Amino acid sequence: MKKFISFLIMATVAVTAFSQTGYYYISGKVVDATTKLPMQAASVFAQNTTMGTVTDAEGNFKMALPNGGYDLVITYTGYQTTSKRITSTDADDKNIIIELKQKEKAMEDVVIRSTGEVKDGWEKYGDFFLENFIGKTENSKLCSIKNKEAIHFYFSKKRNRLKILATEPVEIVNEALGYSIKYAVDSFTYEYNSDVSLYTGYPLFDELQSTDTAKLNLWAANRKKAYKGSMLHFMRSLYNKQLKEEGFEIQFLVKTSDKETAVPLLNFYGAINYNKDDSTQTVEILPNQTEVVVIYNKEVPEQNYLNINPDQPEKFQLTVLSFVPKESVIVEQNGYYFEQTDITINQYLGWKKMADMLPFDFKAN
Repeated sequence: MKKFISFLIMATVAVTAFSQTGYYYISGKVVDATTKLPMQAASVFAQNTTMGTVTDAEGNFKMALPNGGYDLVITYTGYQTTSKRITSTDADDKNIIIELKQKEKAMEDVVIRSTGEVKDGWEKYGDFFLENFIGKTENSKLCSIKNKEAIHFYFSKKRNRLKILATEPVEIVNEALGYSIKYAVDSFTYEYNSDVSLYTGYPLFDELQSTDTAKLNLWAANRKKAYKGSMLHFMRSLYNKQLKEEGFEIQFLVKTSDKETAVPLLNFYGAINYNKDDSTQTVEILPNQTEVVVIYNKEVPEQNYLNINPDQPEKFQLTVLSFVPKESVIVEQNGYYFEQTDITINQYLGWKKMADMLPFDFKAN
């Protein structure tokens, strides 16, 4: 899931499609919103992928992306982060002109002082943060954060809320899947009154390098295992109408006054009002019920999950997706869907965190 607060002064998308190669190009320019001067070395990347670049001396950038949808993220130290949804069907010759606005430092200082930084934050909340950000799966045991000093903890007694901020992108090394990840944290909050945690931000993946063939093969095997049953796998299977073939089943969770009942569906695609638009190469879905049970029957849950949730099924992975009422979701061919905040992921896939995340440009075959 991703949520962002950004100030986009002006952005128009320039896309030249190369469908015959499966890629398309985007290019544009990043400038200061006040001075209109070009911004050199601004970071431009497709969030949750391995694809990114920086602007040149004139503020220009160019990237090639595999067909599909992405959130294009532009960051620069001291400036507000901007995000823009793009897709391979936006074939247009316009220039991207993105104006970044400086952060209001004074307002940031007021917010931080009002919450109260915890001096020994890592000692008090470090394990809690790692469990809710990195996760508690087998892969999480091989993950580490390189720049812990950039992470700061704030506790508000009035709101009974823990807020975690980072002064720079959090650098995660995932030795299980062979990725390093720079995660630009928008915010991480935990509400003690409701027992709800939410982290939002912009991850950029980079493949770890090695000359050890055995390690490379292990990373490849672990990535394929992480992909099976993942949200990325589910959305790609849904897009291609291959849910059953790929091992997925969906049901509706119907709530009555005293219980919840899972109702099997004979026609998956009719029940979610599957509608493919060939002109945009996207699929729109609007389930008839807001609570959708997703069963993946080709893998069993990790034992760590069953130890914490002994009431969950042992023979298959069960996830509950909560959709915003009367809001359709658009799915791209690469598994990207929007708005990402319109689906809340609970149960098994909700338990999995950054340690098991794969980039949208991951190739399963």
